[in-house]
Amino acid sequence: MTQIMRIGMDTSKSVFQLHGVDAAERPVLRKKLRRNQVLEFFGKLPPTRVGMEACGAAHHWAREIGALGHEAVLLPPQLVKPYIPRNKNDAADADGICEAMSRPRMRSVPVKTAEQQAALMLVGVRDQLVARRTQLSNTIRGYAAEFGLVAAKGLDKIEPLLARIAAARLPDLAKEMFATLGADYAELGMRLSRLEGRLRAWQRQDETSQRLMEVPGVGPIAAALLVMKVANPRAFRSGRDFAAWLGLTPKDHSTAGKQRLGVITRAGDEALRRTLVVGATAVIQQIRRGRGRGSPWLTALLARKPPKLAAVALANKTARIVWKLMVSGEHYDRERAAAARAERSAALAEGFALRSALAVTTVRGDAAATPRET
Repeated sequence: MTQIMRIGMDTSKSVFQLHGVDAAERPVLRKKLRRNQVLEFFGKLPPTRVGMEACGAAHHWAREIGALGHEAVLLPPQLVKPYIPRNKNDAADADGICEAMSRPRMRSVPVKTAEQQAALMLVGVRDQLVARRTQLSNTIRGYAAEFGLVAAKGLDKIEPLLARIAAARLPDLAKEMFATLGADYAELGMRLSRLEGRLRAWQRQDETSQRLMEVPGVGPIAAALLVMKVANPRAFRSGRDFAAWLGLTPKDHSTAGKQRLGVITRAGDEALRRTLVVGATAVIQQIRRGRGRGSPWLTALLARKPPKLAAVALANKTARIVWKLMVSGEHYDRERAAAARAERSAALAEGFALRSALAVTTVRGDAAATPRET
């Protein structure tokens, strides 16, 4: 039997399409499997590289196939798409995955463990409950406005509004419905409190997450998300690559030697990007209210740019700092950052003084070499 060098597998709920090639890049395997046949097939196959798109259930299959001795590779779907032929079907998808695996610069997604998946589930369920609470509070506020009871925005205004509704002269049916909504709102609050307690407990037991919280603008949720979602920070060559993966760098529309930078790309993980931007916004709010002291770079940026744009720029800088701390294992040092800024400022001042002195010397030499007019 011809040795298979790599296999591209297109996954789904019940049907799995395989496409394998040999050392000469010739297709030697085109096979369709049912879900219950996948592990049996790979169990009889010699160890090889198996590629899949990093989509639903992909981490589960990567763990199962890896346990059989194969090398499971998860590829970002957006990077696989250019290698898929024109006609869209399962066989073409598997062919495209197999072709994308052969590219030397193709990036892969680290396979998450079952424990990491459970931790991410904790964060996802919390986000869903927060969205439900927001929806429920808007529902209560909207129905109350129909009876002339208006409340300002904010979660802390809902309970006083419910108390006003209970004391107001409303139809019995309306009061019954408001009581039902109020009970659901209170239950959601208790469930959220329990989940946030579990999340903080998880975050407290992780050493990397504790170190990341030392960075201004990084709270418990952001620190926990960074550890959960970035399983291998060394997969990025630099902090800038990490910030670009998060979508915090501008789009590049440069051509003919002229640089044109647009809005941020918003690529990568939306939850991570959102938490970093929200944290940066909180830092800027504290500085504008006089409750904190920002760096000279941030102060100068706020003087010439809108706060929202400055928040994205600060989130970009925070992402680079976070990547450095995750890779090096160091702690965030405020004094070290201030000393580095002072050293750079002194070096710039010294360079400016040197260039000025050279310019003056050049001008005097030119004047001496020029004969005086008579």
